[in-house]
Amino acid sequence: MSNINNLFNFGRSIPAPFDRVNKRVKVQSRYGDKGESTLCGNVVKAINAYCACVDGSGQGAVGTLEMSGTKCVAEYKSSTGPNSYHLVVYDMSNGALMASVYETDSESIEIYKLDSGNRDGAAVIFAMIPALLTDTEFSEKLNEYSQHRQNGFSDMNAATECLAILCDNVYRRAKDPTCGAHIKVELEPSGNLTRVSRTQLDAGKYTPQTVVAGEFSIFARMGASATIGKAEVIIEQKDFLGKFALHARTFTPMEQALIPELPDWYVIPQEVVDVCKHASVTTGKPTQMRNFLLRGPAGTGKTMGAKAIAAGLGLPYMKYTCSAQTEIYDFIGQIFPDSENASTGNATLDAELKELKAMGGITYPNVAKIMNLPGLDDMDYDPEGVFKALTGTEKPGVKSQDCMEVVLKMVTEKVKALSKRVEPKKDGGQSFSYVETDFIKALEHGYVVEIQEPTTIMQPGVLVGLNSLLEQEGSITLPTGKIIKRHPDAVVVVTTNISYEGCRGMNQSIVDRMNLVKDVELPTPEVMVQRAMSVTGSTDEYLVSKMVKVVNNMSEYCRKNAITDGTVGMRSLLDWIVSSEITGNAYESALSTIISKATAVEDDREALIVILEQEFAPRRRRSAA
Repeated sequence: MSNINNLFNFGRSIPAPFDRVNKRVKVQSRYGDKGESTLCGNVVKAINAYCACVDGSGQGAVGTLEMSGTKCVAEYKSSTGPNSYHLVVYDMSNGALMASVYETDSESIEIYKLDSGNRDGAAVIFAMIPALLTDTEFSEKLNEYSQHRQNGFSDMNAATECLAILCDNVYRRAKDPTCGAHIKVELEPSGNLTRVSRTQLDAGKYTPQTVVAGEFSIFARMGASATIGKAEVIIEQKDFLGKFALHARTFTPMEQALIPELPDWYVIPQEVVDVCKHASVTTGKPTQMRNFLLRGPAGTGKTMGAKAIAAGLGLPYMKYTCSAQTEIYDFIGQIFPDSENASTGNATLDAELKELKAMGGITYPNVAKIMNLPGLDDMDYDPEGVFKALTGTEKPGVKSQDCMEVVLKMVTEKVKALSKRVEPKKDGGQSFSYVETDFIKALEHGYVVEIQEPTTIMQPGVLVGLNSLLEQEGSITLPTGKIIKRHPDAVVVVTTNISYEGCRGMNQSIVDRMNLVKDVELPTPEVMVQRAMSVTGSTDEYLVSKMVKVVNNMSEYCRKNAITDGTVGMRSLLDWIVSSEITGNAYESALSTIISKATAVEDDREALIVILEQEFAPRRRRSAA
């Protein structure tokens, strides 16, 4: 008979910041029956340890043994000392547990016993997490709690309720054998657990094959190196595509063709799921989340992530790629006269229209030039003076962005006047054609639109002109006078690189209008291997795993040494794999696919070659006989 109470002692203290709340919470898991749940200290500690392993802020790891399919292994970082770890092996098929206390400095091993002190069973709960994650409620609430944790527990009530449901879920499933999601746990009344021995560690008996969270250092180091396993969390496409629809809508065949289809090899990142979930859950609420920023190094899949967001929401996808010369009207659209004899019915405007035609057309810089409006240099140098000259009003503390908004408004009004339609006359009248952009189409009709690399725009105030459209119920007046209102389903995804040469900081007012900002890092090694093999068709998992290790080491070296004139990432990895299959020489291929793209500085390339040679030794030519 399992003495489960050894594992759930509700009298233990609760970690901060939940030590200030009432332990009893008026919520319950789907397996509860009392209408309330109780926070359990060691469950909370285990959940926090898991979240810290996932986001990289904590030590330790949890995974499974692929050879058995049922055994979970964990290295839990103890709070008793900087070098102390609790090693746990949990067999979910029969509930058997093994554990030891391991000191990394002395490499000593001692018995682990559940007691009321520091060995409170948090390590045991931590090791059980792969089994606990098989339950939908636990998995969803763990993701929700992780988000609360990342947000600094800004909503303590919601975070506490979420944590209480997790505690109740674990307790009910372990306690009640009749529960449909029951997990077996076998404990002796004494609290003693069978020891994980030195012999077992040295033999690599419990070396993890699949890493769920964190990075193993003891189990992996003692035995053979852990092989690259599957992605940490695999989200099936059938459970994702179109599952976050904002409203029931019927699309035309042309619109349907714009809804992305994800390739089979694509591994759906958690950041994408989070964006879709926030957009879906907030639909119909006073503040809908519709603006998202994906920020990260090159090759991390930001654009593919934007397409995946559209696929998850079941919406058409469009994009606009920015450049250094991007202007506000590149987003809004352009107008063109339908005939050579342009006429607005106003002599002054007609003269200006003729002058603009000679200058190349009705564009923002041309219109601003004929209006003698100040440039960005003037706004940056003396924003208060420029603002007064434009408006006739003094405004202390005014910024260049405020001046830009005034200028944009003045230019818009001028373009509207220049674009005024004249009824056709007997001798031929003048009309204008307006060509709208994909950006405007997406916002008007409720699609997903990606704005790529806005930080490359030379004029920082350009995006400020779009602030009104980034509001939930925003609108903008087109050059034709038509007012475009933002569709409630329209989603804006801004993707920007943080390492390319020429990238600038993003305007604060734009960032402020983003509902979520997700920093997209290089995929985990597991995901990189899985994705690279799927894309390239390579079947040599060992070779690709070594390549992934080299790419990650080089990327980290470049980051630490501020090498920014090139790039090392997923795209370089794919090129390297393909080239190696052609040449049959991974080392030589790396020189022209990885090293050459990373930097043009010879000394830096030599340093990266040293990293390469740690895994791939250069092939020496045989000397002539």
